[in-house]
Amino acid sequence: MTELDVEAVDQVTTPDGIDAPDYVLYGGKGGVGKTTCAAATALASARDGTETLVVSTDPAHSLSDTLEANIGATPTRIREDVPLFAAEIDPEAAMGDGPLGMEEGALGGLGEMLGGEGMPGGPGGDDPVGGEDGLLGGSMPGADEAAAMRLLLQYVDDDRFDRVVIDTAPTGHTLRLLELPETMDSMVGKILQLRERFSGMLGNLTGMFGDDGDVDPEAGIEDLQELSDRIEHLRAILRDPTKTDFRVVMVPEELSVVESERLLDQLEAFGIPVGTIVVNRLMQDPKEILGEDVDIEGPNHADCSFCARRWDVQQEALRRSQDLFRGHEVRRVPLLAEEVHGERLLSVVAACLD
Repeated sequence: MTELDVEAVDQVTTPDGIDAPDYVLYGGKGGVGKTTCAAATALASARDGTETLVVSTDPAHSLSDTLEANIGATPTRIREDVPLFAAEIDPEAAMGDGPLGMEEGALGGLGEMLGGEGMPGGPGGDDPVGGEDGLLGGSMPGADEAAAMRLLLQYVDDDRFDRVVIDTAPTGHTLRLLELPETMDSMVGKILQLRERFSGMLGNLTGMFGDDGDVDPEAGIEDLQELSDRIEHLRAILRDPTKTDFRVVMVPEELSVVESERLLDQLEAFGIPVGTIVVNRLMQDPKEILGEDVDIEGPNHADCSFCARRWDVQQEALRRSQDLFRGHEVRRVPLLAEEVHGERLLSVVAACLD
């Protein structure tokens, strides 16, 4: 069997910038290479001086490893030669600021009405509304996604960046983010019902114990409604093809094809157009994909029976994907022998995505 190897890639014509809208999102099944594609795109985008932020919303962060940089939860410049910024959103840390990632006490009177002081704490647990002992019972639906969404909204609207590249969480997490406005509406409805049911009783109790009864549940509802409105703002951005290119990443295997078809259908249901499909890890000669004579060793189908068989399997999956590809730009990325991280190999991926 012929070993696959990756030699120096100095001959690759790496793109100086990218031709893309203000927002580029990579979505798809877990493990298909979304982080690699996002990092490569962001690096290429920053090369022409475009202030670029790459954000990971995937709980299993690997952006730091891919870009070989220390990346925190807030946007930080990670390159001195090009304006490249990065952030890894940690939903659990964001939830530590309070329910749905709001600052402590943000829900004010509503939290007091439902049994806690400003919601983040209280005798019934850390979350008296959604916690185990909370009045809503069980964990608050979508709380971790909402916390991630709150931070993502901040970055999307940040004037410091001309382009935002987003490495999304695996398919299911991404779709739950998009469903949050409905979730928030449901939560607001439940809270209104609780307020109506208990406000009279709580008013009598506060009067009995000499409290001035100054509880303002409307403040908390307004906070939830504001978050819901901001999520709708993000959905409007995602639905605008002049502002956003949602790119679905897949590998040429049957299960990945099925998952990608499902994602495309669900995104269509949300009214979010997909501009590009990226087929990653192809057992194909990099010279064929890049269209130039590059010094990158590829699979030897003639002498490596395993390579030839895998390529046959991939080609069959690609044939079954013709309906999936129809109407989309299709970008191909070869399987490289080395794990893709650092500028050298990210430049190869960026050239394939250009």
